[in-house]
Amino acid sequence: MKRKLQKIFEPKTWPQKNRTASEGYVGGQTFMRITENNLTENDRLGYGLLEFILSPANLNTAYLQVKRNKGIGGVDKMEVESLKDYLVANKDILTESIVRGKYRPNPVHRVEIPKDNGERMQLGIPTVVDRVIQQAISQVLTPIYESQFSDHSYGFRPRRNAHQALKKSRDYIIGGYSYAVDLDLEKFFDKVNHSKLIEVVSRTIKDGRVVSLIHKYLNAGVQVGGVVESSEQGVPQGGPLSPLLSNIMLHELDKELESRGHKFVRYADDLVIFCKSKRGSSRVMRSIIRFIEDKLFLTVNRDKSQVVPIHQVKFLGYSFYKIKGEGRLRIHPKSVSRMKAKIKELTSRSNGWSNERRKESLGQ
Repeated sequence: MKRKLQKIFEPKTWPQKNRTASEGYVGGQTFMRITENNLTENDRLGYGLLEFILSPANLNTAYLQVKRNKGIGGVDKMEVESLKDYLVANKDILTESIVRGKYRPNPVHRVEIPKDNGERMQLGIPTVVDRVIQQAISQVLTPIYESQFSDHSYGFRPRRNAHQALKKSRDYIIGGYSYAVDLDLEKFFDKVNHSKLIEVVSRTIKDGRVVSLIHKYLNAGVQVGGVVESSEQGVPQGGPLSPLLSNIMLHELDKELESRGHKFVRYADDLVIFCKSKRGSSRVMRSIIRFIEDKLFLTVNRDKSQVVPIHQVKFLGYSFYKIKGEGRLRIHPKSVSRMKAKIKELTSRSNGWSNERRKESLGQ
């Protein structure tokens, strides 16, 4: 059976600097320095940003990152092990098709994985070639947006993590914030409005070719069981660009909360707003839900969103409590129960596993 190749277009002419095939993708040779300072200059945000993304140094770094991440192949069945040879042979055709606006990303491969609550999370796995291009875009856009993002945002960002988000939450509790608005964005990654996201991206990124390329990835479609479905909304989880795009969208919410003077912590689409009274929390919740649904065109799950005392909050697997005015963290009882159930499953004598496999699973 013939393997489906990435959709690229043969150029008529494409002048190239003389260099060996390995210089662009393998050896790490730098032909263009890309730093946070020169990327955030106004001229770099306009026409010419795409050339930064497609520079040999940036593409080489993107290739190496995709190679380190490994992962399964996409709809074209190409695996990471074949990526180097493909890029060395096709990089010039690939880059010019992107520059000329002829490139068409392949649909993502739909994969479902179980969540802790019994539901299933949908992942969209791009082809390995598309993962390189998405990674290259993300590497250049991340330092641009990092200078804009809120200090209250901790998910999918350099040098920020869940532990810092939990410590900041604890600081608010110590400061006398005893109630929380625990908001649940219903299937956020599946329901992002493409038009709104592109509008927000276009405020900062002035190179229309880059905006168009991002839009093509949003509209690439999803392959489910051999059938390609359109993707009219959502940012499929599973690609290198999705975390950045989700933060760009939710930064609009961060700015609104900051403008109102609220104390909050956000990790990706998990958001907790801290308040000093139940009445104030209820008022904040009603107002913020209106903003999220009317301005960002996202959906709030009202059944899971709630106003509660801080000791009833479950955030990133932890709960909070106070002793003599001091805020403390502890693993949430539901997290403990899931861990016990998982250990019981892995150590069961009836699953037919060998001791070696059981030991490996427990180690993981």
